[in-house]
Amino acid sequence: MVQQFELTEDEINEIAKEFERVKDNTYLDHAGTTLYSERQVDASCKILKENLFCNPHTCKITGDMVDQVRYRILQHFNADPSDYSCIFTANATAALKLLAETFNFGCEDNEKGNFYYCQENHTSVLGMRELVKTKNHFVLTKDELLLNLTTTTTNDNSHNSNKHKRGNSLVVFSAQCNFSGYKMPLELVTKIQQNGLVNEGLQVTGQKVKAKEIPSNFFVCLDAAAYVGTSYLDCSKVKPDYFCVSFYKMFGYPTGVGALIVSKRGQEALEKFYYGGGTVNIAMTRENFHEKRAGFISRFEDGTLPFLAIVSILEGFKTMERLVQPKEGKSSIERISSYVFQLAQYAYDKLSALKHNNSQRLLKFYNHSGYDDRKFQGGVLTFNILRKDGSYIGFAEVACLAAVHNIQLRTGCFCNPGACQWHLQLSNDDIRKQYESGHICSDYNDLVDGVPTGAVRISIGYMTRKEDLDRVIKMIQKCYLSNEGEQVTEEKRLALLDTAQLPKPLQHIPERLKPQLKEFCIYPIKSCGAFKIQESWPLQNTGLAYDRCWMVVDSMGMAITQKHHNRLCLIKPSILLHKGILEISFPGMSSVYVPLEMEEKNNLINSSICQSKVCNDLVMGYDCGDEVAHWLEDCLETPGLRLIKQHKERKSTESGVTKDISLANQAQFLLINRSSVQWLAQKVTSEREPLQNTIDRFRANFIIETSSPFEENDIETLVIGDTAFSVEGFCTRCQMICIDQHTGQKTAEPLRTIAREFEGKIRFGIYLSLKDIPKDGSCLSINGKFAIKKKSFN
Repeated sequence: MVQQFELTEDEINEIAKEFERVKDNTYLDHAGTTLYSERQVDASCKILKENLFCNPHTCKITGDMVDQVRYRILQHFNADPSDYSCIFTANATAALKLLAETFNFGCEDNEKGNFYYCQENHTSVLGMRELVKTKNHFVLTKDELLLNLTTTTTNDNSHNSNKHKRGNSLVVFSAQCNFSGYKMPLELVTKIQQNGLVNEGLQVTGQKVKAKEIPSNFFVCLDAAAYVGTSYLDCSKVKPDYFCVSFYKMFGYPTGVGALIVSKRGQEALEKFYYGGGTVNIAMTRENFHEKRAGFISRFEDGTLPFLAIVSILEGFKTMERLVQPKEGKSSIERISSYVFQLAQYAYDKLSALKHNNSQRLLKFYNHSGYDDRKFQGGVLTFNILRKDGSYIGFAEVACLAAVHNIQLRTGCFCNPGACQWHLQLSNDDIRKQYESGHICSDYNDLVDGVPTGAVRISIGYMTRKEDLDRVIKMIQKCYLSNEGEQVTEEKRLALLDTAQLPKPLQHIPERLKPQLKEFCIYPIKSCGAFKIQESWPLQNTGLAYDRCWMVVDSMGMAITQKHHNRLCLIKPSILLHKGILEISFPGMSSVYVPLEMEEKNNLINSSICQSKVCNDLVMGYDCGDEVAHWLEDCLETPGLRLIKQHKERKSTESGVTKDISLANQAQFLLINRSSVQWLAQKVTSEREPLQNTIDRFRANFIIETSSPFEENDIETLVIGDTAFSVEGFCTRCQMICIDQHTGQKTAEPLRTIAREFEGKIRFGIYLSLKDIPKDGSCLSINGKFAIKKKSFN
C-alpha cells in the first residue's frame, strides 16, 4: 500500500523549486540548521534594498519594525502579548545564558531554591551550572521527570501568599531531545509549576536535600530550539515561564538571532544587574549611579540589536506559510509536524527491516518511544551501524561514505553528552576512558576499544522528500549489505572513499580506516612478561632480536612455562641495548641483570624445551650464572631453577620451508588483531577487564588493528617498512591465554568463549615468518610503512 503523506505531490514539487541549489545533494541535518528558501532570501534582500533602516535606538521606524517582528513571533506560538515578552538574543544558547545570569534563586543560602536540569539536555543547559547563583544543582533522568505526570495534588505556587519568603527553583528541560528526537510531554510544565518536583532533591551523587518547611516557587524553562523547527508550541495550552529558540533552526535564515520568551510570571524571578547602551534612562560616570528603563524588554537587550537580521525573520514566517499552507483546520506548522513525522516513520520502517543474513539487525536505533506517535517523537533518526557479528561500524566511516554519496548528515553526540551517554549506555568511567584515549567533543574518534563515542543522526525538514530518505537507505544497503544479503567487505567500502572528494575535516578518515600496526613486542625470556618496543628494533634471521632468547629451566633441565608456574608472567624483562644488558624485575624484589652476550667459557648444557609435538626439540644454551638463578628461586619460590640463553637456532619447517627460530613454540612471529580481541572481549560474559589486559593474554609480537574483526585470517603477506612476511597459518591456543598477564590469575576465559564461538576450533591469531633473510643492520619501526595483501578468492 502506498503511504499517504500530509503534503501532496504538488506541494512537494512546488517546495523543491525554491531549493534548487540543493541539486544532487541530499540534505538531512535539519536539526543542525534547516534550509532557507531562495525566494525567502530574495524577499529579505528586497526589503533591505527598498528601506532605510537606521539604529532602532534613534529611528522609530526601525524600532517599530523590530516590535512588529516580536508580535509576529508571539503570534506564531499563540502567546498572548499581554502575558509574554520576546527578548532578542544571539541564539538559543545566549538566551539560556541570559536566564542563568539573571534568575533569582533567593536572597540567603538557606532560602535559595534549586537548579534542576535533565541528563538529556543540550550542552548549553549544562553550561548554566557555572552561572546560576545557587549551589544546589540537581540532574533528572527522563523517567524521574515523568513521575510528575502522576501527581494529583495542587499547590499553585503562583498565588501562594508566602511566596516572598520562599526561594525560587528553576527546572530546565528540552521540549525535544536533539539526540533522539524524543518529545517530552509538555503537560509537565503546569504540573511542575503547581506541584514542584516529585522526589525533589534526588541528585546525581545520590545525596538528598532535606525537605524545606517553606517549599520553592517552581519556574520552568523549555529549551525549545530543537522542537519548534517542526513542531507547534502552543502557549495558550502550554505556559512555560521561559522558552528559547534559534530562528535559523526554524527558517534557515537569518543566523545570529534567537529569543528568550518570558511570561509575566517568569519576569518576577529575573533580576538583571549589567546594563548596556539603550537599557537605562540615565547613567553617570563620576558617580556610580544609573536608572534602568521601566520596560521589561528594554532592560534585557543590551546594545544595538541585529535589526537587519531581525527584520528578515518576517520572511521566514511568510515563506513557511506560503509553501505549506494551512489546510483542514491545521496550521502550517501542524502540517509540517505531521509530514516530518511521517517521513521519519517511513525511514525507520525501511531501515529497521535491514538485516544481515544471520538475522543480525544492521542498525541499532536510539530512541525512547519508537515511531508510533508524533506527540512523543520528532523527525530525527539516530543510530549506529552493526556488522554481521554485532560489532560497531565507526560513525566516521559512515560520515565519509555519506559524503561520497553527496549526503549531508550529522555524526557524534550533537552537543548532547547526557543523551549520548544514556543511549549508548556508557558509564562515567567509560566517558573518562574515552577522553583519556584522546576523544573530545566534535572529533571523529568514533570508537574506543570497539565502543562507540557517538552515533549517526538523520533529521528531517519540511523540504525533505521521500526520495532523499531512499537515497540514504540505498547508500547504507550498498555499503553494508550486498544484494545477496552478505556483508560488504571493508576493502570495497574503502575503495569508495576517494580522499579528494571528501570534505577537509573527513580527509584523514580513509587512511585511519586502513589496517594499522599499533604495537610490537618481544618476550626475551620464554613464558615471562612482554617487553614493548617504543620505536624501532633490530631484526635477525630468527625474528626480532632477543625475542624468546632465554628460558627458565628446573632442576631436571626442563623449560618451565606459565601452564604450571603462572607467576612467570609477573617477571618483566627489559632489554637495555645501550648498556648491553638484560634487566629482570619482579614485584617487591630488586632487579637482577644479565649480559646480553654470553662468553663461551660459561657452562654449556642441554635442555629439552617441552614434551609437546610442536616443540620437542633439543636445545643447547648457556647457563647465565648463580646470581640470577638464586634470584629466580626466591622469586618463584622453587629450588633448582636456572636461566639459560639459547646457543644455536632451532629449525622449524612449515609449508615445506625450513626457517630458523628462537625458543618460540612454532614460528618466528605471532600476530594478533586488536579488533578481533575487542570482538572476543564483548562475547566474554563472565570476565570484565581492560581491553589491553585481554590483548596481552595472547602474547603476540605484532598487534594490528583493522576496521573489522578477523581480517587477519585473510592475510597472505604483510609488509613493515622494507621487510615482507608470509603467513604460516593459524595459532592454536591452549590454557596459557586464560592467565591474566598483569596478575597471574587463571580464569576460564577467553578459551571457553573461543571454543564456543568457533565450534571447538581453538584458533586465534596467525603465525608469520620472514620471506627473506634480513640484511645486516635491518630494523623494524613501529612508525614505518605498513601494508597487508589479502588472499584472492576468485
